[in-house]
Amino acid sequence: MSGDRAGEAGDEARNEARLRAEQYLAPETIGQLGSFELRARMIAEGVTSGMHRSPYQGPAVEFAEHRAYVPGDDLRHLDWKVFGRTDKLHLKRFQQETTLDVLVMVDASGSMGYGTLEVKSGWGGTSASGRRRMWTKFDHAVATAAAVAYLSLQQRDRVGLATYSDGAKSSLRRSAGRDQWRSIVQVLSGASVGGVADLPRSLEQALAQSPGRLLVVLVSDLLGPIEPLRQALAICRHRRLDVVLLEVLDRAELRFPLREEAPFEGLEGEPTIEADPRAVRQEYLEALRAHLDAVHRTARSFGFDHLVMDSHDSVGPALALLLARRQAMLRTGRAG
Repeated sequence: MSGDRAGEAGDEARNEARLRAEQYLAPETIGQLGSFELRARMIAEGVTSGMHRSPYQGPAVEFAEHRAYVPGDDLRHLDWKVFGRTDKLHLKRFQQETTLDVLVMVDASGSMGYGTLEVKSGWGGTSASGRRRMWTKFDHAVATAAAVAYLSLQQRDRVGLATYSDGAKSSLRRSAGRDQWRSIVQVLSGASVGGVADLPRSLEQALAQSPGRLLVVLVSDLLGPIEPLRQALAICRHRRLDVVLLEVLDRAELRFPLREEAPFEGLEGEPTIEADPRAVRQEYLEALRAHLDAVHRTARSFGFDHLVMDSHDSVGPALALLLARRQAMLRTGRAG
């Protein structure tokens, strides 16, 4: 291939990657999350609340840049000269401010391939949605991961990625580089969905590639026994990690609007069963509520956050609610 053709091919590949990336992060989502920061709850080795400030302060600390004020920030770092010139509040940032390392783990097991929302034109495009042109739980997890990664990288934090089912699958090492976000979405958009989820094993494998203190953002439907989840969270607690559980479920799973008798097919090796939805609806909804309550109690028992997300809804408002709650808890000193 000639140099010109190679260059054209490279441009086409980059354009294709850009289009795929932008299909998973709507402009309104950026606007909805723009005033928030993804903050860690842990205070260790220089990682604190706020913009992850170092505990080492004083006149010897070198000034680096300004950033916009966010409610709850330490007012001692406001730059009043900048306020006088711009009428906007900005804080001074210093070289000894530490970055937050974030590991985004996305469930790519078989059950994540379920979805009942038709894919909008020009939106999405994972292997899961490509088969039936339905927006699946995995597509929503990818959009959620893209938003979390974008927010973190805007804070100049390092972000890594791992997809998993019966073990860790594709992954990206932590980086704050300018191409990291597109690399994350490229990996996710090309990931295969299938297999049975094994969260403890997958987490151990992912953490082996991401040593040190970090915030783990787990995006999954969490449709499985509670004990493996408890084991995984115990691993994180033992390593003094912070965790956010984002539980993605399809609206049909949350509301069970089915009316006609049909076969129910297991997506992770379970047998197919025939059932009348009207006869089992109440029992199903009660079992689902009990399961969601158990997931929430388990997460809170370790001091971690848990949020249920409807895959038919936009990503931005749900994440904004979670981030606002975390910021409020950090501001009042109730972080676990």
